[in-house]
Amino acid sequence: MTAFRDFNFKLLVVEKLMYWDATLSPAFSLKQHMRARGIEDLDAYVEKNELEYTVLDEARTYFEDLEIPAQLLATVEELTFDGGHQVFMECAPVWDGEDDLFDVGCLDDLDLLPNLNLFTGGRELEHMLPGALEILAARGIAAR
Repeated sequence: MTAFRDFNFKLLVVEKLMYWDATLSPAFSLKQHMRARGIEDLDAYVEKNELEYTVLDEARTYFEDLEIPAQLLATVEELTFDGGHQVFMECAPVWDGEDDLFDVGCLDDLDLLPNLNLFTGGRELEHMLPGALEILAARGIAAR
């Protein structure tokens, strides 16, 4: 079992594999998941339960438990940090991008991506983790 240490870093990998490349399937849909639980209006559910600035438990559980095979991780050559990622909307459907909810907390999971050679969103990453650009450079990973 491949274990990620940083949930938000894992979400970047999921974004790439599930929503961009469509190699990790099926694609998770929080709306479909919640409909199966009898919740038709997801936005109203979030507002009623004051969950606007959190990752919904249902999404967190799904993504934490999601197994990503090592051979699939080896296909990741580029990661991007962008506040508009689909995976973020699946976790926090009314998130406005104005807080640190999805900030990466550590780069220990770089070891899981042996072929990563480009990280797009380096400025944002450096803001989250001072020294991150140096860590990437030391591993031969370009940042832009």
